[in-house]
Amino acid sequence: MAFTFQINNDVVWDYDKNLLERAEANIPALLETEVRPIRIVERIPEDQRANDFELRESEKNILSLNDYSLGRDESLILDLGDHYVGQFSVDIASVGSPMDAPLYLRLKFAEVPSELYADSADYDGWLSRSWIQEEYVHLDVLPATLKLPRRYSCRYVELTVIDTSPKWKASFSNPLFVAKSSVSMDQLSAVTIEDEELKAIYNVSVKTLLDCMQTVFEDGPKRDRRLWLGDLRLQALANYYTFNDLFLAKRCLYLFGGMRTNDGKIPANVFTEPELTPDDTFLFDYSLFFVTSLFDYVEHTKDYDALENLYPIAKKAVDLALEQVDSQGRLVLTEDWPVFVDWSNDFEKSTAGQAIMIYTLKRFLKLAEAYNESEKAHYQQLLNQMVDFSKQALFDTEQKQFIIEGTNEVNVASQVWMVLAEVFDKRTNKRIMREMMKNHFPIKGIATPYMYHHVVEALFIADCSEEAIKLMKDYWGKMIELGADTFWEAFKPEDLEFSPYGSPILNSYCHAWSCTPAYLIGKYLLVNK
Repeated sequence: MAFTFQINNDVVWDYDKNLLERAEANIPALLETEVRPIRIVERIPEDQRANDFELRESEKNILSLNDYSLGRDESLILDLGDHYVGQFSVDIASVGSPMDAPLYLRLKFAEVPSELYADSADYDGWLSRSWIQEEYVHLDVLPATLKLPRRYSCRYVELTVIDTSPKWKASFSNPLFVAKSSVSMDQLSAVTIEDEELKAIYNVSVKTLLDCMQTVFEDGPKRDRRLWLGDLRLQALANYYTFNDLFLAKRCLYLFGGMRTNDGKIPANVFTEPELTPDDTFLFDYSLFFVTSLFDYVEHTKDYDALENLYPIAKKAVDLALEQVDSQGRLVLTEDWPVFVDWSNDFEKSTAGQAIMIYTLKRFLKLAEAYNESEKAHYQQLLNQMVDFSKQALFDTEQKQFIIEGTNEVNVASQVWMVLAEVFDKRTNKRIMREMMKNHFPIKGIATPYMYHHVVEALFIADCSEEAIKLMKDYWGKMIELGADTFWEAFKPEDLEFSPYGSPILNSYCHAWSCTPAYLIGKYLLVNK
């Protein structure tokens, strides 16, 4: 099953006023930092650059910016020196004869150079072109301060004069970017990472997380600027090992708890502006990640008040999911409530979905114990059925791999999620992962750090730490080699031009589900070191 836009107009929503008030009580005040460009850069001709992630420093000096006046079709690219999320302003004056026509200006904001090489007019993808960070502005009178009202996610700001008149040019000065986040690098505890590659990966992971931490854990500050459950689960884990902002984690859990369908189904994502609104998109595994995210939060904080408030919602989510499980312990997925697992449509996802259900039930049982759940034995029995079915019907003892029932397909996601669910013991899990690596490494056809995260964590769980570290370095480290300041939504090492939208101009190059090396390094490599 592939991810597609869902439109469910017949959904009836239940808004829990008490839970939403608790969510709103935890809205953070955004911290603001003034950032000024550090240099002027320029494009590299196609026949001279190795890839589209390169720019070169201009001979123009950023300290003399106002000396470089621009006329028709002339431009400058300002480099902020790092990735930021916030608002931009610049002072503009006219130079030369009196201003006899308006200034027609284009501003383009880019997270990475490939967005600057792409032509917006060529975009014809399935996502709305309104996400393109590009503004066209007319200014009738100069001098003026142009302060753009929108928020941007970028490192580079390109100023292009579409037209003035032959009599005068535009001069720019005092460019200012006001960066915003709910957290600061000052909140981080000092960590010692001796491996330089891992240290760099850790630092970029932290910056990715910081830029995604706004009034909620956003999935991407460029696009979609929403709170998604799959991203929240991973962001919260990374947050616990870095900024440890418990108020933001609590806020996000209460938002999902406070907006659900009248039968208890939890949406895959929610909007917070202009008002709190649940999206009519439902993903089977994402609904379960509310349960696991609550478990992670309670385990980390011992916040039993939150458990008291949110446990009934978690229980209902589990009950709804269990309606998809037959009497043998087999998960039966349906088209109207698909499992996501990963964007890729190159593999079948039912076995991974089965494992995610098991993974969730194990954590729900721990919540149930803390809540003094009277029906705990019932859930334990259902868990045992699902585990037994997985071992007997979905595990091929000759291949030492989990399969897709009916087709015998063997894929990475099936092995990874069954190992994360710890259906077998560590010794067997290690054999499963080694067999998977033998047949499926290097990984092909998977383009998200989301799925790569789960592969790496499964390797750690299966006591394959060397392989886990190598995969982190090969995947996230490759993004750094290409100049990443923050980690990307989608990346195929074998295809640097890959975009799920048909153009890099719509890719998100700072994305929540990509920040997890900070968690992986913190949990598996720094503890007790």
